Amino acid sequence: MAPNLSTTLTCPSKQYWLMKSEPEAYSWQRLLTEGKTLWEGVRNYQARNNLKQMQVNDLALFYHSVSEKAVVGVCKITQTAYPDPTDETGKWVVVNVIPVETLAVPVTLAAIKATEALAEIALVRQSRLSVVPLTQAEFDLILSMGA
Repeated sequence: MAPNLSTTLTCPSKQYWLMKSEPEAYSWQRLLTEGKTLWEGVRNYQARNNLKQMQVNDLALFYHSVSEKAVVGVCKITQTAYPDPTDETGKWVVVNVIPVETLAVPVTLAAIKATEALAEIALVRQSRLSVVPLTQAEFDLILSMGA
């Protein structure tokens, strides 16, 4: 069972993120079952640079892309960037994550786009980017929408 989000938010989290995964490739439910994973397979330089900026205890919204298009959970970074073991070139990195909490209600992309305060987030502006930063206010607003 994942820890309660209100308890986790008391940990010093310096940055907030949104990480996308196609649920058919790696789902939130799979992360809950496994209890941890390394976030591998990122092959975009900007997304890689975002992974490199992540710190232990940063929080990330877990977004099911393509088929569902919704934020479904919150995960926590447990290890900073290190070389992606699936990459033979040495250019790409991974971070380790654990699940924190499942949102009571998935927050759809349509709901995010319909919320004026979220109009400028990278999920909307750079829709193909798989790892994007959020402000604490944006993170908290999406959390409240999923409560």
